[in-house]
Amino acid sequence: MSKSQHKTSAPLRPLPSLIFASRWLQLPLYLGLILAQAVYVFHFWVELVHLVEAAFGNTAALKQLVTSIGYKSDFEVTALNETIIMLVVLALIDVVMISNLLIMVIVGGYETFVSRLHLEEHPDQPEWLSHVNASVLKVKLATAIIGISSIHLLKTFINAANYDLKVLMWQTIIHVVFLLSALAIALTDRLMSHPSDSH
Repeated sequence: MSKSQHKTSAPLRPLPSLIFASRWLQLPLYLGLILAQAVYVFHFWVELVHLVEAAFGNTAALKQLVTSIGYKSDFEVTALNETIIMLVVLALIDVVMISNLLIMVIVGGYETFVSRLHLEEHPDQPEWLSHVNASVLKVKLATAIIGISSIHLLKTFINAANYDLKVLMWQTIIHVVFLLSALAIALTDRLMSHPSDSH
């Protein structure tokens, strides 16, 4: 057998051991994000229940929906219309996308910065987790943020009559900045992963 097979890692000295163990201070942060995920799940079901109730003619639920999506009309809203349904569904999709972002941060961040999850043989292991690292995680987070920003922008444009022109302009500019930032992160990651030959 080779020496490398017999080789065992030497114990860390006290200071490096303390510094390395400090990564576990991130554990409460990830547990907090799990709690935030639970809040999002609750919020999702509250909005969905209001939508179903409003579809069956519950005026109190309809008022809750109209208030939550910031929908305004020249006349009193007495029944669901296509715009309200679309805005509520987009809000639900927004919650789902933010939840996906949370899962990426919780699972990917814990795997990358705290400890291995050892999910290699697990049938439900996310495909992206097998090759996750800090750079990949940044690119995935950037693309997820673009998706969330797109949903927000679409919600704003559908309900554009209730927004000032300056708000519409700034939301569009911010979305473009997100796009450019994601492209820059992806390009930087590509250059660092595949540096061009100097010859």
